[in-house]
Amino acid sequence: MARTVVVCKTQEELFEAAAQFLCEKVPVSSTSEASFSLALSGGSTPRGLFRLLATDPYRSQCPWSSCKIFWGDERCVPPDHSDSNFRMAKESLLDHVSIDPRHVFRMEGEREPEEAARRYEQVLSQQVQRGENNLPRFDMMLLGMGPDAHTASLFPGTPALQETQRAVVANWVEKLQTFRITLTPPVLNAAENVVFLVCGEDKAQAVQSVLEGPRTPERYPAQLVDPSSGHVTWMMDQAAANLLTKTVVTNWKSHKGR
Repeated sequence: MARTVVVCKTQEELFEAAAQFLCEKVPVSSTSEASFSLALSGGSTPRGLFRLLATDPYRSQCPWSSCKIFWGDERCVPPDHSDSNFRMAKESLLDHVSIDPRHVFRMEGEREPEEAARRYEQVLSQQVQRGENNLPRFDMMLLGMGPDAHTASLFPGTPALQETQRAVVANWVEKLQTFRITLTPPVLNAAENVVFLVCGEDKAQAVQSVLEGPRTPERYPAQLVDPSSGHVTWMMDQAAANLLTKTVVTNWKSHKGR
């Protein structure tokens, strides 16, 4: 696995670094058809990034019209619900940039969970290029990570951690007593670029366990993200990186100069 760990001093610097990184990866489309498949994450850290991307210079300079927008996971709620990942991204980013609504593909959290998962599999089969093992190959996938090391809606000890064939599943999360709709480990590992965005002292132990601890993905699901032909970039603030002792990290300013 090709992996880069970038550490920023502050949360604000982290958002700036992630915004620059994303916009540099999106190509300018030579046609009216969007071609860059981008999967978004939910959570408080991505919200900060999205709000920054919705302001200039990123709003006007990033080639948003090249993007097709997808999600890595969704809560089982309607799209106008306060817990909806789609609503968060729409209000903080998508309503403010030039993305054709026809190129926005949400998970239908208001449907029966298994039906919603299968319908999203059909969307991906139609809208995302195929890679190895005929899996959807996203150009970029943004992921967060919780203090329990879950990513997307792959929580510790949940059935989806064992999935090897399907692209999207309805995952029962016992501690939350609810289903979540989530992309599966094979799809995360098929992406060309995976970007973890992590900030805060409460994530430091999880970061250390995932990057430097023994491989126990049932306990630390983010360890499952291990693409054979893609690249993983961990971007975090200093508070989240404080417990790392073995990992080679790159300061964002020096990384930017490469």
